[in-house]
Amino acid sequence: MLSRRNAMLTMAMSAIAVPVLGAETAHAEPDPWARANRIAARVRGPRFPRRRFDIRDHGAVGDGVTDCTAAIRSAIEACHTAGGGHVDVPEGRFLTGAIHLLSNVDLHVGAGATLLFSTDPRAYLPLVLTRFEGVELYNYSPLIYAYGHQNIAVTGSGVLDGQADEDHWWPWKGSGDDGWEPGDPSQAAAREALFAQAEQEVPVERRQYGEGGYLRPSFIEPYRCRNVLIEGVTIVNSPMWEIHPTLSENVLVRNVTVNSHGPNNDGCNPESSRMVVIRDCTFDTGDDCIAIKSGRNADGRRVNVPSEHILIEGCTFRDGHGGMTIGSEMSGGVREVFIRDCAMSSPDLDIALRFKTNSVRGGFIDGVHARDLEIGQVGGSVIDVNFFYEEGPGHGFNPEVGRIDVRDVTVRTARRALNLRGYADAPIRGVTLTDVDFGATATPSVVEHVEDLVLKNVLANGEPLIVP
Repeated sequence: MLSRRNAMLTMAMSAIAVPVLGAETAHAEPDPWARANRIAARVRGPRFPRRRFDIRDHGAVGDGVTDCTAAIRSAIEACHTAGGGHVDVPEGRFLTGAIHLLSNVDLHVGAGATLLFSTDPRAYLPLVLTRFEGVELYNYSPLIYAYGHQNIAVTGSGVLDGQADEDHWWPWKGSGDDGWEPGDPSQAAAREALFAQAEQEVPVERRQYGEGGYLRPSFIEPYRCRNVLIEGVTIVNSPMWEIHPTLSENVLVRNVTVNSHGPNNDGCNPESSRMVVIRDCTFDTGDDCIAIKSGRNADGRRVNVPSEHILIEGCTFRDGHGGMTIGSEMSGGVREVFIRDCAMSSPDLDIALRFKTNSVRGGFIDGVHARDLEIGQVGGSVIDVNFFYEEGPGHGFNPEVGRIDVRDVTVRTARRALNLRGYADAPIRGVTLTDVDFGATATPSVVEHVEDLVLKNVLANGEPLIVP
């Protein structure tokens, strides 16, 4: 499987000078995987000067107790001022609050190093511009954040530990499964207020949350950044979404391990971002492993920036609500997504390929291409395109979903092969499955309001798949 991908990457290098096709040309080009190869060739990660800045030289102490926030900030500023390079986190356990990256800086967390992020929410003040579940606001800083910078990275073989658990961050979800008990603080009131402000078009600068709001921050969030690399690190115990590139371009996430099972602990959520490659990563999560997003409801339509030209390859998916997911915050649309040479399996992986939206989210999905997937065990459906997520139909913003092509997939066991549920007045348009063996399935597929469903050599339980 990997040898095929390596060969494709080799061929792609000759195409590096060819621009990525726009949506119009994408429809006309007969081989969509040529576009995937161009994405692979162009998104290569920034390079940095050989200057190195050891955080210990700026006062950091790796005892797990001393607050190293100021020392890390000083090293980043020195590196940036010098013209760029690497800020080294050496072996040890370094306690810190929010880390804000600057242009031309690689935060390198070396072997044996752990960045321990403070569980004190005040360590993530002052407020910064961010997104919470697809809605813009001013809130706690993400644990690692950059706004409007270019050539930035978080690399190394060390550990990023958000220290979230049933006593810190997770209870704010307001769920009894995550340490919350009746009477404890929760995000419910602030979340409802934020969503109402967005619907009422309250200016973003007036959407001020933070203390008293209990809206959890993401872990790593480059916001309006260009040329971003996240490589090699292991991420554990996140407050919420782990890797969240927002309104960013040319993002490479490579050889990262995410192991975090808290609420809304999505592994990687590119949102309103383009030219993104997620390669050779392992996801074991409390929510979707990868979820591609583009803003929520009225706020997503206001910003109106799709996620597009995204390649996922060589990844391993374990626990998660969905393996490769699009939605539900996809109001700005998603186009041209490619996933190849990936493995998925877990009794706690609900859905392998998941597309979730409704008539409140709206948005579009145009062009999803999947091939060469090895899927072991899935608890629910293998492929799930569901317009009935949460609010369902009747709210005026019907989604448009089509051009989904899945081929060369093997599955060992799943509850159901397909769950495809469109609307009578907004059907799913264009799903093609080729050379797909769904293995052993326990219940029949569900297919409602789907136009142009094409099955070519598709099996379930050893027989040709029969759909309603």
